[in-house]
Amino acid sequence: MRIVRVRAVIPYQDKFLFVQHRHDSSFWALPGGKLDPGETLEDGVTRELIEELGVTPEIGKLLYVQQLFRGDEESLEFFFEITNGEAYIDLDLQNTTHGMLELARAEFIEPANNYVLPEFLRDLTSDFERGEWPKVLVRTASNL
Repeated sequence: MRIVRVRAVIPYQDKFLFVQHRHDSSFWALPGGKLDPGETLEDGVTRELIEELGVTPEIGKLLYVQQLFRGDEESLEFFFEITNGEAYIDLDLQNTTHGMLELARAEFIEPANNYVLPEFLRDLTSDFERGEWPKVLVRTASNL
C-alpha cells in the first residue's frame, strides 16, 4: 500500500517550526499529513496547515522527496518550504479545527539540538544555508 504525505518546512530566523503529536510527544516532526484522494500536493499542504495551525501558508520550493519502505507499506513524502514563517509565531491551537486534537506542541526549534524525525532533518539548518534543492531520499526501515 502507498501513502502520500506532505510536510511543511517553516523557517523563521535561525529556527524551524516543529510539532509534537498527542499520540507520541517523544520527538519533534514537521507539520503536515496525508493527502486526501484527488488532492494536489500544494492543496494538501495548505489544508493540513490550516487544520493543524490555523494559518494559510505561502508555499515556496519543493525541498525534499522521501520514499520510505516499511514492510509492505510505502510512503512518499513531499517537503515544501513555507515562506511566511512570521505568520506562525503566535499560534493558538485552540482556534484550529484539528490542532488541539492532533498536536501537543508547536514551536520554532533548532533541529540539530532536538530529537527530530526523520533524522535527516537534524541537518535542516545547514541544508538551508547550502540551498541545494530538491533532495531525493530513498530509505527502508533498515536504514532509518
